[in-house]
This record gives sequence, C-alpha cells and structure tokens, in this order.
Amino acid sequence: MMGRQMMMLPRLWLMTDERMGNRLWEAIERLPAGEAGIVFRHYATEKTVRGRLAAQVAECCRKRDLALGLGSDAALAHEVGADFIHNAPEPAGTLRLSKSVHSIEDAIRARAQRAALVFISPVFATRSHPGREPLGPDAAVAIAAAAGLPAIAMGGMNAQRFAPLQGAFHGWAGIDAWLED
Repeated sequence: MMGRQMMMLPRLWLMTDERMGNRLWEAIERLPAGEAGIVFRHYATEKTVRGRLAAQVAECCRKRDLALGLGSDAALAHEVGADFIHNAPEPAGTLRLSKSVHSIEDAIRARAQRAALVFISPVFATRSHPGREPLGPDAAVAIAAAAGLPAIAMGGMNAQRFAPLQGAFHGWAGIDAWLED
C-alpha cells in the first residue's frame, strides 16, 4: 500500500459494496497499479466475513501499490494496515480520516474534523443510492470549494463524466465505472 502518509494521493478510487459480489476482484484488477485507491466499505457484511474480505483486499492493495481506506472500523483498519479510515467520527490513532460529504455543512464539518480527503456525492444519479437526488455538477463544485480539502467526485462517475470537473476536484471514485466494458 502507499503507506500511512499517502505521499501521493490517488486521483482514481474504487468504492466497494456488497452488490459487487465476486466482481470486486475484477474491479480491483482494472485499477491502475500505483495510481489508485480503494475505499473498502461492505458495511452490511457480517463482521467475521468482512474482516476476512478486508484482509484479502488489503493484500491486493499491497501487491498492486494501491491506497486503502477502510470504512468506519478503526480496529479492522489498523489490523489490515489501511492507509486511512473512512467515515469514522474522528481520526483513529495514526490513521488519517476521509469523510463522505453531501452538503456544504458536511464539508465544513469534515474540515473541522481534520479530514485529509472528502468524497463528495452523489454528483450524478447512481445505482448504489437509487432515488437519491443528485447534487449536480454546480452544487458539487461549491461543496468541494467549501471543504478546502482534496475532494473526490463520486456518484454516477466515470472518466468521461469527470473530465469537465477536473479543475474543481482532485479525482473521482466509482463502483460501476470499474465494471463497465
């Protein structure tokens, strides 16, 4: 993995969730080695199974020099050697913090919590949150500016949709984008 300091903050991210199933491994293989990161979420997975899966993902990250963030569980993040913890109430020991941000208020809160990175969503409609109203590019850009931190655009995102947002965001994250042909 890129190491605790995340010297180079990746611009490309895979967000995991249960609906990926075994295609998780396919998505990981599509990430450019040494240039991307994974935020392992799988929040609904039973704790023991989640721990084993997180360890397998962490091993893939080490082999491919990918950054790894682990959702919400500081103990598991430390156990698997994650680079940061995602959506924890506060930094966990030596681990840096990333936050999901959906509004200007969330962005201000993330900055106050000393987050190192924010994931702003949903910029566009997304299958992972059906029925949720997207922010749209203009609101997402305003939220990124309010955060004042490296911001990752997320929600219905792929390289083509990200292109016009490059100036306002550090990078982009997706799920389905890494599974498209």
